[in-house]
Amino acid sequence: MNIQWYPGHMTKARRAMKEDMKLIDLVIELVDARVPLGSRNPDIDELARGKSRLVLLNKADLADERWNRAWAAYFKEQGIHALEINARSGMGLKQISPLVQEACLEKLERDKRRGILNRPIRAMVAGIPNVGKSTFINSFAGKACTKTGNKPGVTRGNQWIRLNRTLELLDTPGILWPKFEDQSVGLRLAFIGTVNDEIIDREELAAELIRFLKEHYEEVLGGRYGEEAGAEADPYRALARIAEARSCRLKGNEPDTKRAANLFLDEFRGGKLGRITLEFPGGVNR
Repeated sequence: MNIQWYPGHMTKARRAMKEDMKLIDLVIELVDARVPLGSRNPDIDELARGKSRLVLLNKADLADERWNRAWAAYFKEQGIHALEINARSGMGLKQISPLVQEACLEKLERDKRRGILNRPIRAMVAGIPNVGKSTFINSFAGKACTKTGNKPGVTRGNQWIRLNRTLELLDTPGILWPKFEDQSVGLRLAFIGTVNDEIIDREELAAELIRFLKEHYEEVLGGRYGEEAGAEADPYRALARIAEARSCRLKGNEPDTKRAANLFLDEFRGGKLGRITLEFPGGVNR
């Protein structure tokens, strides 16, 4: 599959982010714990050069727990503060403020030497579309101060949120980068719903996800959709078995694979297939 999605508003959002970076002490980057590297926008690394960094592995409850720990260790080895969170349930949020202070320690000590006291840390919340930035801010702030949605592109403009005397957050729209050089990255982002579904053949996408699961989580399909779905070697035939298991049928009793693909992808994204990680530290998909 050749997947590219870079709507025009993202170019404008990137320019605004570049300008706002001058006001920022810390960049809090949300990534999807199922795709921790693939869901990091390389443009943010460029724009945030010289700034303190904190990576939040959001939706950690949907990702494989053993790989969550491995990814947290990976980022730590890179010198980046990282934390597993679930913005929806609030898991891990109490640990963020101490990490913010730790990440900005050098800046705070520099302010103190200059006689600047009690200036709040200004943190930009950044990430790709549909990674949960707005949900995170609302949960972290304890109130509904940003729009939230289950589709990419809900936040279109930058907005400041004052949390307390020590921390201010700048919410930014989710942005991708103009071209996925590695199509496997685009594919994994399509699996989790980052890329607009309207530009994708969802049956083909479902078949690719089935292929991945058969290689890395072989017990999942049979456990969820029955032994016949789990036993099929061909992903499209497995999709037909899923259609049969879920009574997705066309006239003439033929399996409705289009409807089954939609159901299958929705169940994966909602965590109903279990905790699944789509990429592994070191870039080796094992």
